[in-house]
Amino acid sequence: MAILIEEIHLPQIGDEQLKLLERLSNACAVSGDEGEVRKIVLEEVRPHADEVKVDALGNVMATKRGSGERPLRVMLAAHMDEVGLMVTYDVGDGIYRFDTVGGVSTSELPAKAIWVGKDHIPGVIGLKPLHLGNSDEHKRPVSLDDLRIDVGPVSGKVKVGDRATFATVFIRQGPSLRGKALDNRLGVATLIELVKHAPPQIELQAAFTVQEEIASRGARVAAFSFNPDMAIILDSTPAYDLPVWDVDENVRYNSRLGAGPAIYVADSGTLYDPRLVRYLIETAEAHRIPYQIRQPGGGGTDAGVIHKQRIGVPSVSVSVPGRYHHSPAAIVRLSDWQHTMDLVATALFYLTPKILEGER
Repeated sequence: MAILIEEIHLPQIGDEQLKLLERLSNACAVSGDEGEVRKIVLEEVRPHADEVKVDALGNVMATKRGSGERPLRVMLAAHMDEVGLMVTYDVGDGIYRFDTVGGVSTSELPAKAIWVGKDHIPGVIGLKPLHLGNSDEHKRPVSLDDLRIDVGPVSGKVKVGDRATFATVFIRQGPSLRGKALDNRLGVATLIELVKHAPPQIELQAAFTVQEEIASRGARVAAFSFNPDMAIILDSTPAYDLPVWDVDENVRYNSRLGAGPAIYVADSGTLYDPRLVRYLIETAEAHRIPYQIRQPGGGGTDAGVIHKQRIGVPSVSVSVPGRYHHSPAAIVRLSDWQHTMDLVATALFYLTPKILEGER
């Protein structure tokens, strides 16, 4: 008979964890420039891991060794980067052309406050005001050619290649959390706690990956390096659970807020290992942890490259649902984050090599 969930020392989200998520969310770490988040991760995991290194691409690779002669090697991955912008040309007088990094909608950008570079220089994305243009100009969609970053006359402080991100400060709003880059600073914060509470019977291989938003480049080399027996990817997935006005029910959502962690079955990059999907569902039901199945469809996680490394890595993804990802601010529920932590921590606690001996 399984040990009751109350007997497991599960990580709990309190003031310390919320402050950590606040630091992670407010940090600027657009793909390829993850140093600000990497510094926080290293501070948090070094005292708790047996080995910590930063690889050639900038992934943080932390290992917590297990007991026994050959413990199951379990890779847990969470990406550190966020979507954003890159400065491409200095127009002069504190004005810059730019391009997007990752999946950013141009329609989200006009008039948004931003932080530029490692010094978080405040700026704004400028667009010609409506009353100064002709009517035809404002009938067509906004393009990047219409937009500029304006930081004012701070000569020399902004360089071509600098990243920029939305100037959104993390806050708690009752049962909700609001901030930028919760995709995937939620996964990063979760993985930090799991390193601190790693069960003894497995070798926990924690990969805090880079460049997920531009084709999961960091996860590819991290998985090759770790050579795990299986992988669990921690992320945050879109919750398209907003009201619709032309039908009786919204049936086109990926996940919903308040319904618990979203377990993946399939997305555009991965058909997830059915043994691991079943195990997570059985764990959730046995321990009365709310969960939901992310509706199969588009999108993807680091699993898309991890599961294809070497001879193949059985993989599954678990995400905290969130609204408005890849925008200036996302909204998530604190309860969904806690239940995600509960599910993954409990699943790791009971995990044995037998999980991979069953039929796919």
